[in-house]
Amino acid sequence: MQILRHAGWILLVSLLLTACQWSWLRPADTRHQLIISVANQNMRLFEDGRQVASYTISTAKRGIGDMPDSYMTPGGRMEIAEKIGAGMPLGMVFKDRLPTGEVVAADAPGRDPVVTRILWLRGTEERNRNAYQRYIYIHGTPQESLLGTPASYGCIRMRSSDIAELFERVGIGAVVDVVDEADADAASRQQ
Repeated sequence: MQILRHAGWILLVSLLLTACQWSWLRPADTRHQLIISVANQNMRLFEDGRQVASYTISTAKRGIGDMPDSYMTPGGRMEIAEKIGAGMPLGMVFKDRLPTGEVVAADAPGRDPVVTRILWLRGTEERNRNAYQRYIYIHGTPQESLLGTPASYGCIRMRSSDIAELFERVGIGAVVDVVDEADADAASRQQ
């Protein structure tokens, strides 16, 4: 019995260690920058200063801001702090950043969960210092028909296939700039 209990603890610890991202051991992703235009409801991905992809997204219905319980998308420069959901199927529902086992199809009626992948953001400026504690993510949404319009409660929503692709390309530490359109070109030069 003692051997089984010991083996169980070893298995649990090894699973936890395998699941950990060990971000402190990996260098920050300095090759990628995401520029999110609130005005255009668009995200552009830059790799080594060159645009390599563009995605239709949704930011908050209530606009830009960072006050707790505001349901606004924080503006300014942030970074990807954590990546959650590697290997999960498209449409996997997450609750408290854990997969529930439920898979939701695109545009499933009456549903608005976080799905597919999560890129958890951390603010790097005073104006977005609450982003991490507010659980501001870039994540998949089953409400794909609303993409292109402000429709979220603070997060940046994407099509499931797009967030899965983006998740594979960017790493922890990648820069994320949420800007007004007038600032979009300046943000791409700041990296």
